[in-house]
Amino acid sequence: MRYVRVYADEAGESHFEDVEVALAAVDYAPPAPPLHLSAPTPASGFVFLAAPPDWDGDWHPAPMRQMIFYLAGEVEAQVSDGEVRRFGPGSATLVEDTVGRGHRSRAVGGADVLLAVVQLPNQGGAAAEGAG
Repeated sequence: MRYVRVYADEAGESHFEDVEVALAAVDYAPPAPPLHLSAPTPASGFVFLAAPPDWDGDWHPAPMRQMIFYLAGEVEAQVSDGEVRRFGPGSATLVEDTVGRGHRSRAVGGADVLLAVVQLPNQGGAAAEGAG
């Protein structure tokens, strides 16, 4: 399993990082057969977020650490080192650039965007959880 991490370095510049998460067979819901799970990550809440097709968010830091799951539509994000990536249904990003310049994001593709956002506790610059 992979996701993309957005983080700020010591100078406040934001970057993308590809993170691989290890999955292990677990008897998660017996008597159903084992499923492949990652290690758990603490969360404090979740919200659904919808944006219209013309939404454009200029440079901004993330309001908090959050894991974003893209359910519908497509988002283009740019980090301050200049890299641009697109995320659509099935994508996941861990957004941790809560300080510094932040990132830009905008809806692309002419469709509404729907996200599930899991709010995470702050971790003073610690590495992404579950990274392997």
